[in-house]
Amino acid sequence: MNAQQIISQFAATGVQTCFHGRHIDPQIYAGLDGRNWSIKDYEARGGYQALRKILGKTGDGAEGLTQDQVIATVKESALRGRGGAGFPSGLKWSFMPRQFPGQKYLVCNSDEGEPGTCKDRDILMFNPHIVIEGMAIAAYAMGITVGYNYIHGEIFEVYERFEAALEEARAAGYLGDRILGSDFSFQLHGHHGFGAYICGEETALLESLEGKKGQPRFKPPFPASFGLYGKPTTINNTETFAAVPWIIRNGGQAYLECGKPNNGGTKIFSVSGDVELPGNYEIPLGTPFSKLLELAGGVRKGRTLKAVIPGGSSAPVLPAHIMMECTMDYDSIAKAGSMLGSGAVIVMDDSRDMVESLKRLSYFYMHESCGQCTPCREGTGWLWRMVDRIDNGQGKASDMALLDNVAENIMGRTICALGDAAAMPVRAMIKHFRHEFEAKIAAASSTAKAA
Repeated sequence: MNAQQIISQFAATGVQTCFHGRHIDPQIYAGLDGRNWSIKDYEARGGYQALRKILGKTGDGAEGLTQDQVIATVKESALRGRGGAGFPSGLKWSFMPRQFPGQKYLVCNSDEGEPGTCKDRDILMFNPHIVIEGMAIAAYAMGITVGYNYIHGEIFEVYERFEAALEEARAAGYLGDRILGSDFSFQLHGHHGFGAYICGEETALLESLEGKKGQPRFKPPFPASFGLYGKPTTINNTETFAAVPWIIRNGGQAYLECGKPNNGGTKIFSVSGDVELPGNYEIPLGTPFSKLLELAGGVRKGRTLKAVIPGGSSAPVLPAHIMMECTMDYDSIAKAGSMLGSGAVIVMDDSRDMVESLKRLSYFYMHESCGQCTPCREGTGWLWRMVDRIDNGQGKASDMALLDNVAENIMGRTICALGDAAAMPVRAMIKHFRHEFEAKIAAASSTAKAA
């Protein structure tokens, strides 16, 4: 692919994007700067042409696509869930029982609460119609007539922007009954949460959407068979839906070729921490981490890279020498011992105290535990208190084994993955930076002996 083709792909989601170290000229895609988000601007960029294509309403006499054809195209694209799990989207859509006689639901997970992640809010703020179109296409493919977008409660202006976009789409005939004169009907509603991290877990999100306390459900049954209001439900992330219109317009193979096998397309990475240009960067999956770091201006103030958390705060940390050998895709990061996750890349330079960094992470997970599962409710508190003790110069040599043991006893023993999310950073920090913990413990022991 040449530069212009890649830039056109980047424009698909409409967030702030970069190419070869330069922010792309916004005129290339009608200036997505927060002002040009309306349906008029979106249509000028080719918006809603994918929806027209599947419904056979392009005006050129071409027939529409069947549900099976839409799902097959998404499968061919190798689009994987962009919310963190990386599950193949087309396969997930195929789980929906299309012949189910009752109501079925489509849900967009925009409850972006993973520390370091800020991509979904930009998509909804700068280009909300691409999510609406993506959800409408998904609803058509699965025979769904009602959908909800659950938006993080602490970004209320984004929720208001999405509501305004919904009104425009309804007025233009892209939502509602008999869309564009077809037999397809789809009602889409916005819903805002209240900032609880746990509601990013899909079943806790469903509980909250139903008006209940946001706590995860036991699985099975899975949402595809027992979801919102006990009905079959498909849940995808904001960025996942935003990729769908481009895939339908250009074909699954074209999207796959933007990335690499099993990792189709582009991915938005929220780069934060010790870099010169923190922000959202959309790059092809399979791009070397070194290139992404270069796009973000490199490590700040010319310092040395020490470590990277590649997929949000719950992903295991990787030291610099490992991370610099990785490409930014699901398989490469997993092979290195971490996760691509939500795409939140937290860069840490050589000035960072890893014990202090872990203490901040551990406090977050202790605070955000919903308290439903004892290992998580009690274990996250244990983890934070032990790391805090080490950081404050009161650690003991036995704390290292105890930390690892508590983390091990949390993992895999909770209803949802928050317990794992709290434990994995601890185990990874001990694995790669054990010497920093031991140094603080040794210093504390020397001080105690001197006293």
